[in-house]
Amino acid sequence: MALLYPRLLAGQAKSLHQQYREMSPRDLIAHVAYRHESAVYVATGGDRITERQLRELRARVLHIAEHAGFPEESSRAARARFDLELAALLHAEMDLMPAEAASGDIWAFLALVLLPDVAYWRYPRPPGDRVVASDLTRHVFGRLWWRAHLVRDTSAAEPYAALGILGEAAFDQIYARRKSLGGSPHLVRNILLAWTAVDLQGLPERDTLRDFLKRLLRLAPFVIFEALDDAELQAELRTVAEESVAALRPDEAQQPEPGPTPMIGPAPTPETRPASGPTPSQAAGPASLSPTPRLSSLELCAGAGGLALGLEYAGFTPALLIDNRQIALDTLRLNRPDWRLSAEDLGVLVPGTLAGDPALLELDLIAGGLPRLKASAAVGRERGNDHELTVFHATLDLTRVLRPRALLIENVPDLVTSETYAPLREHVERTMYEIGYSAFWFVLNAAHYGVPQDRRQGILVAFRSPVAASAFRVPPPSPEPPMSVGQALGPSMAARGWPRAAEWAAQATDVAPTLVGGSWDRGGADLGPTGSKRAWARIGVDGGTVANEVPGPDFEWNPSIGRDGMMALTVEQAAMLQGFPKDWAFAGRKTARYRQVGNASPPPVGEALGRAISAALTVS
Repeated sequence: MALLYPRLLAGQAKSLHQQYREMSPRDLIAHVAYRHESAVYVATGGDRITERQLRELRARVLHIAEHAGFPEESSRAARARFDLELAALLHAEMDLMPAEAASGDIWAFLALVLLPDVAYWRYPRPPGDRVVASDLTRHVFGRLWWRAHLVRDTSAAEPYAALGILGEAAFDQIYARRKSLGGSPHLVRNILLAWTAVDLQGLPERDTLRDFLKRLLRLAPFVIFEALDDAELQAELRTVAEESVAALRPDEAQQPEPGPTPMIGPAPTPETRPASGPTPSQAAGPASLSPTPRLSSLELCAGAGGLALGLEYAGFTPALLIDNRQIALDTLRLNRPDWRLSAEDLGVLVPGTLAGDPALLELDLIAGGLPRLKASAAVGRERGNDHELTVFHATLDLTRVLRPRALLIENVPDLVTSETYAPLREHVERTMYEIGYSAFWFVLNAAHYGVPQDRRQGILVAFRSPVAASAFRVPPPSPEPPMSVGQALGPSMAARGWPRAAEWAAQATDVAPTLVGGSWDRGGADLGPTGSKRAWARIGVDGGTVANEVPGPDFEWNPSIGRDGMMALTVEQAAMLQGFPKDWAFAGRKTARYRQVGNASPPPVGEALGRAISAALTVS
């Protein structure tokens, strides 16, 4: 049976990181421990690892580290060898199931309790995600286990030999796309095998690999990689790799043929697109696709940063973020102190005042999760009598003035589907056409993009270039089944030792109802309207309030007696249901923090949209 490791939860992990960050590896030896008073375990699924086993694991890791120079400063080559050896050791010796290894809290325990001296030797004065485990693609130990898991070939004489094919930065390009590419060991192993046969002929490996992976991402909706045997998959991957190499040789690159100019109107969705669809070769894009630098964006009504964070994951760097609520700007500063912020109210902003800002002269994208439009305001096109509608019109005005390559607006799904909003859609389409943009409308459900919540979003995307417009594809839903509330929140429910957390999680098999932030002007925090509260009650959660902390060991769960027998969710748990990373902090008191979470756009949806927009802009 697999082993269960202690979990060090985010709050305590961050505290230890602040304490350890300036310490030397020698100083941290005194802080090594084999248990921590705040560490927890999941209730079932294996045997708890013993202290003896933890001591043995530490000894093996130390042996590898000492050969690489620990505790003294070591060379880059020595650290690279350390990573490869440690990746194989962790995967072979820890006896972890993938579901357990997906918990960042386990890796936080290793980095901050069992092996802090090694962790802070490998990354002196590290940023939080290297040790707190908010992002497993960057964690000092977690990233190595997953790298080994994805490349291991049990049929080979040396199962982990493929670890040496790519360097960390190049491999991370695959793992960062783990939901569509990097989550499949079968595909990853074959990508690495195909890559060894590529003749780069002087081309930079990292740029060529990035181009290769972009092409695979475009093929993913049309080719079921897992259904191909090794020979078929190798042939497919080699063809795509050769296209990348040919495209990046300046003397051989060909210009893409312009596609037909799309008509303004609704874009085909995954449900309505004809079954024949584009062929895989068309989906992969033209042969001249080349790598691009990070793209620039202007973020309107930035709020807690959900859309901006998702776009950041997709390769966009915000030149400016605008929001008229100070609490939202405080949240953005907490998480991204280097982002440039402005406390403007779009309802009164004169668009021309931004035209003189050098950072906004050649924007790739204007994006905004705009305030939710009321149906009563949508029937008219005049601004001034409704703040939400005024902000919507201001966004179109900014597009006219700043001329970004693309526009992205997220709002209520009825904006796309309801006849009530038809006059506004017609006005938008006419405005876009007059200023030379091609516009598309569609609806996405966040549950189809890795968010454990039934959250439908109305989307408007517009492109200045006809080539980009013709290349744009609505992000395809994830092939993975939606994550349930129990899967998303089960570990956090057990954080304070509630013994029935696993039982609760096992019966919470649906995605969450739509979280609603509510009005900033009145009322406390709750999870939404009456229908949402009833849905929460069916899985034993009190949707009428927001808790300060998760259930403790003495909590008596008995939904049959009403709200007194149900637990409430915390702000942090609501943020998980929105797809925020665990280390994303929210400023303010509880109600203000929940308002920001509930009104946010889920980052994974922003990432999916950003990648689709980036792919279209790349060919224009």
